[in-house]
Amino acid sequence: MAIRNIRTIGDEILTMNARPVKEMTPRIKTLIEDMLDTMYDAQGVGLAAPQVGVLKQIVVIDVTEDGSQPIVLINPQIVKLSGTQTGQEGCLSVPGKAGIVTRANYAKVRALNADMVEIEVEGEELLARALQHEIDHLSGVLYVSKVEGELMNASAGEE
Repeated sequence: MAIRNIRTIGDEILTMNARPVKEMTPRIKTLIEDMLDTMYDAQGVGLAAPQVGVLKQIVVIDVTEDGSQPIVLINPQIVKLSGTQTGQEGCLSVPGKAGIVTRANYAKVRALNADMVEIEVEGEELLARALQHEIDHLSGVLYVSKVEGELMNASAGEE
């Protein structure tokens, strides 16, 4: 499809609340395809719609090395968190930077998939981190507000 421009820190849209998706439309389908293409092109593991300038509650994630398991989450809600992990986190909207963030080590999320069917996604470690990070974007929260210490220069963003 198309590679979209990723909004970066300082862009007001990244601080806004995204709106729920009420129905699947051709425009939403195209947006999801474009988000996946954009995420893979930027070598990220996740992307939220506000990062491409669209205030909709849509997240795409793929934590596999080969990009073989894309997860599409529409109107996602975290229903359970447990454990803790502390590690380096980056973001495609904060290029060249990374920081140490503590998050839950396990996350369970309820959402709609691209067919508007309710699903639950459970993940540990990197997937749990990505789920929390991307869902934060839907509430206008950037990981930099959770960084312990200072932001560091990073060779590649993790998100």
